[in-house]
Amino acid sequence: MSTAYAATSGAAAEPFWHAPTFWVAVSFVILVGLLFKPVWGFATKALDEKIADIQSRIEEATLLREEAQNLLAATKRKLTEAEKEGEDIIATARDEAQILRQRMTDDLEASLKRREKQAVDRIAQAEADATSEVRAIAADLAIDATRTLLADEAQGDKAASLIDDAIQDLPSKLN
Repeated sequence: MSTAYAATSGAAAEPFWHAPTFWVAVSFVILVGLLFKPVWGFATKALDEKIADIQSRIEEATLLREEAQNLLAATKRKLTEAEKEGEDIIATARDEAQILRQRMTDDLEASLKRREKQAVDRIAQAEADATSEVRAIAADLAIDATRTLLADEAQGDKAASLIDDAIQDLPSKLN
């Protein structure tokens, strides 16, 4: 037998409650038990407050998100309306430009027709003036030729009366 076994075997064993480790363990359990309730209450209160704070932040974030989505939808709607209004303005401007171009084309054509008519009228007037002038010159030449002929062929009073008759008949024969 060993000496270590022999040394312990002869002594009577102490009960476990007499050991200092047992009482340290018991006092630790009592201390933990006494501190657990207030610490647990404090910890649960702090956690509940943190949970409530997080829930309020989540609700606020949800409200902000809904508000942002509503604002985004309103902005998209306004953008769509602005694009449509811009397209309407462009279409109206194109229509007005087409109308203005047509009106200017019509005015130009009317102006050209007026100028053409004025030119034709001036040409016709010039032709009429030239014709009248040619007739007047022809009449003057005919009168002079008639005077000369009659003066050469006819003598005296008879010649003067023939000349006067021819001069009076000449305008009716030229027209």
